[in-house]
Amino acid sequence: MKKLFDNHGREVNYLRLAVTDRCNLRCYYCMPERGIDYVPRQELMSYEEMLRIVSLLAGMGIRKLRITGGEPFVRRDMMDFFHAASSIGALKQIHLTTNGTVVAPLIPELKKLGISSVNLSLDTLDPQRFFEMTRRNEFHAVMQTFEQLLYHGIPTKINAVVIHGKNDADLQPLAMLTKDHPVGVRFIEEMPFNGAGANHAELWWNHHRILEELQRLFPALKKIPDPPFSTSSNYQIPGHRGTVGIIAAYSRTFCGTCNRLRLTPQGMLKTCLYDNGIFNIKDLVRAGASDEQLEHAFLDALGHRAKNGFEAEQNRFGLPVSESMSTIGG
Repeated sequence: MKKLFDNHGREVNYLRLAVTDRCNLRCYYCMPERGIDYVPRQELMSYEEMLRIVSLLAGMGIRKLRITGGEPFVRRDMMDFFHAASSIGALKQIHLTTNGTVVAPLIPELKKLGISSVNLSLDTLDPQRFFEMTRRNEFHAVMQTFEQLLYHGIPTKINAVVIHGKNDADLQPLAMLTKDHPVGVRFIEEMPFNGAGANHAELWWNHHRILEELQRLFPALKKIPDPPFSTSSNYQIPGHRGTVGIIAAYSRTFCGTCNRLRLTPQGMLKTCLYDNGIFNIKDLVRAGASDEQLEHAFLDALGHRAKNGFEAEQNRFGLPVSESMSTIGG
């Protein structure tokens, strides 16, 4: 079985594919209140182009595919794409990241399709705070999705970005979801990808402070082993069915085991979340590149990959981090 490695000897077997930059929420930490300038539809990769690229990368060693956005299911005919991707034999896992606002009716079909897991974005269990953070009144739709995921037994993780003065009070109730449910609740450091170039002179809720707060709330909290390539540091509260995790997304403590490639909706390859994009694979496809030429382009990109997120950010040549997370897929 083929394996893919970068210039630092790290295996790369995971593709995060953002299928759209559009989203029906306006989360505080992801994009400005009035949204972003969406990519014109003709500049988005078509489903056929995405399937060709995913199939090619699967042949090179990619085994795990995560569909992200934006919100993937605001793009039409998304389930058709899921079905087509699931037929790519070399792929072993297909995962979904969603805000949960429109996906509840599709969960039985996703279950039947054999989806490996779902990451559900949910920063608060308080409907008013949800509205304040997302600028939309969709809390109950998201909770319906959560309930459907549990009912159908789909492995589920809750992703919660912790923001000072916004959802500080939600660490305990979110962590308590793990008491009766076999879910992973992951608390994430805020990142500067909000479409406005925001940056942090000092990040209040860094991974150290999140852990200290969880230890204060749950004194018996214990460290558990982290899976291979894990971005989160994982813990369990004794007697709870699920787990809690902390993702040091801004502090970037997990770069040494990074196994990911990212493709934006318009086809830009990112070998690191913090880089400015390596090359546009969609442009190569539309220029008539052969599979061999595309494979060479991927190998060349991985042969010059930044060691970590800090190096990748430095290599932006002075360009600030100003993208919206919805345009790069997290």
